[in-house]
Amino acid sequence: MKGKIKIALIVLVLMVIGTEVFLRFYFGFCDTVLMREDAHYEYIPQANQQRFRFRNHIFYNSLSMRSEEVDTGAVEILGFGDSIINGGVLTDQESLATTILTDTLSKIRNARVQFLNIAAGSWGPDNCFEYMKQHGDFKSKHIYLFVSSHDAYDNMDFQKIVGVSESFPDKQYPLALMELLDRYLLPRLGFTNGNDGNDVGSLGIDKKQNDSKFNPGFESFLNYTSSNQIAFTIYLHAEFSELEAGKYNEQGMEIISFAEKNNIQLIKELDSHFEAGDYRDFIHLNESGQRKLASLILKNEMETITSGE
Repeated sequence: MKGKIKIALIVLVLMVIGTEVFLRFYFGFCDTVLMREDAHYEYIPQANQQRFRFRNHIFYNSLSMRSEEVDTGAVEILGFGDSIINGGVLTDQESLATTILTDTLSKIRNARVQFLNIAAGSWGPDNCFEYMKQHGDFKSKHIYLFVSSHDAYDNMDFQKIVGVSESFPDKQYPLALMELLDRYLLPRLGFTNGNDGNDVGSLGIDKKQNDSKFNPGFESFLNYTSSNQIAFTIYLHAEFSELEAGKYNEQGMEIISFAEKNNIQLIKELDSHFEAGDYRDFIHLNESGQRKLASLILKNEMETITSGE
């Protein structure tokens, strides 16, 4: 009897070890993207991260951009936004619209072009502009601000979320099995109030919007780009509910009105041919959606390319 118990314990230990190894090396548990607080723009992914999560490769450079290191000899185009262009850990680095644009524009121009991805889950235009205030514009030729309707009033509030919300972790779980239980299984069984926004859910876009002030980042970008003669484009993404309705909601219409009033170039995603199959959830784009987004930006860049600027 003791021998059978001993064998059973050995088998159990081997199963636990095997599961731990499998979760880590196949699915990338204990290797999620980590965040840090910032006094200027609330939070941002930690710098110099190379992650493998849910079979996807994720990379952040020394300035917390989801891009390669900034090349001072390249033509720089800045892409600011939230989880839409950041992609989260469910989007491989090579599938990002910004990666596709970097490669494609470099081939078309026959010169090094970088379409830099400066974004974090739930960032609004004010977060984005504060980042640029701190780090500069990298002598960019064009700035794109990627927003959704909810960004009209998604203003910074500096609530403590890093290391508190599971969407914004600042450290890894010590064990993959612990992460599986605490972050995924138990919440789905109703035992905890945890969420998995940084991996498979909202990526933090559901911040409370209790401010009645139109996000000041829009005007800040307008004034900066006008003063420094930098091309400026707002890309208005459509949430899935807006795609189904065939129109933007009230907040989206306010963004459109702001752009038209100030003669800002505006790309409205609803004017293109996005479909339900281009979304992975109620707002985020999957790989086909990222490719379509890249195609829209590429089309917009062609005039600059053909003019030789």
